[in-house]
Amino acid sequence: MTQVSQRANLLTANKITAAFFQLLLAVGLICSLSVQPARAAGEVLGIAAIVNDAVISKYDLDQRVRLVVATSGLQPTRENIERIREQVLRSLVDEKLQMQEAERLELEVDDEEVDESITGIAQRAGMTSEEIVEYLDESGVNEAALRTQITADVAWNRVIGARFAPLVQIGDDEIDETLARINSDASQVQFQLAEIYLSFDNPSQEREMAQGAQRLVEQLRAGAPFPNVAQQFSQAASAASGGDIGWVSESQLAPQIAEAVARLDIGTVSNPIRSLNGFYIMQLRSKRQGLGPNPLETRFQIIQVVFALAPDAPERALQARVAHANKFRAEFRTCSGAVEQIKEFPAAQLSQPSTLTAAQLRNPMRDQLLQTEAGTVVPIGRTERGIEALIVCDRKDDVGNQPTRDSIENTLFNQEVSMMARRHLRDLRRDAVIEYR
Repeated sequence: MTQVSQRANLLTANKITAAFFQLLLAVGLICSLSVQPARAAGEVLGIAAIVNDAVISKYDLDQRVRLVVATSGLQPTRENIERIREQVLRSLVDEKLQMQEAERLELEVDDEEVDESITGIAQRAGMTSEEIVEYLDESGVNEAALRTQITADVAWNRVIGARFAPLVQIGDDEIDETLARINSDASQVQFQLAEIYLSFDNPSQEREMAQGAQRLVEQLRAGAPFPNVAQQFSQAASAASGGDIGWVSESQLAPQIAEAVARLDIGTVSNPIRSLNGFYIMQLRSKRQGLGPNPLETRFQIIQVVFALAPDAPERALQARVAHANKFRAEFRTCSGAVEQIKEFPAAQLSQPSTLTAAQLRNPMRDQLLQTEAGTVVPIGRTERGIEALIVCDRKDDVGNQPTRDSIENTLFNQEVSMMARRHLRDLRRDAVIEYR
């Protein structure tokens, strides 16, 4: 299998997993929605939209709204349901266009592939496929709603893999340029961000999308999980990973986004940020100073040594124990050998090895360990338990957060393919005959 094919398949698998795993965790909310599962025949056949002669029924729309509310974590109130119906309908229109494009390219998704995806979802939820279908049915959600969304998702990713992935070649010069920019930004503040991107095709849609973005911000600030909302609503490639875009420096962000992010507290979300053809909602998950090594992230594997001594022990006993500790320290060679070495000293014991970072230690012990190499016994002194020391068995200094060339190449590849896919979907909307009822 070629590297391009592997990437395309990985994109498909990641997106399927992200889009539906949360569904099974949150599906218990579905039964509380105000949309009723039972439909009169006339309502089932009611038309919500027509896309190039393909019909989206009102029943299909209601079913998808129920799924979206459940998987996004939005509060299942009648007001929220009505507010998101237009956005959900737009997503269904896009799905129709995506399926039609897959059919035009003769890219098929068979039932076995959908069954495999549902089986994977079931395994992650600790259920069987039959239990999922039964549970959805009892909650008023038709299995077809789930299967349709999986099918459209697989089909579109197949279109992306067939049409665009072979066209994208990331050269060494692009990787070098990105790596050089990252190195030049190493001293800048780094932000760990997640995003939701909502696009519009023309100025007439801008106001509608701005209002939709603001409603999502309100729901996020009311407690809706950002990853779930991103998976259902975001049109960026990062939607598959809950909107996560990792660590970026200020200079890597568009000026208006960088300005908004700089004002955020960790864990909060921004107001909608206008871009050329859409709106961004950003969440600040964490921040740090630069990409260079962080001494606080230095990791130590240590063993505690205790030479037991009563708190009220006489001076003679204290001096004897200090002598034991000094002898142990002087004769220490390896951590594995310390198990036998400690047997020479009565009422002395070793802890099991444990790993911790410098950030977990307090001064002056933190500074002392940061100046200590592996294979060293560090005296602590008299404590309530007796005479104590630490053995530093291993030490791993933080080397910073420099990305690898492979990770840079994959990021650039995904960005390019995602941009091409968004443009193609925009062209499909422009050329389609779409009628909303």
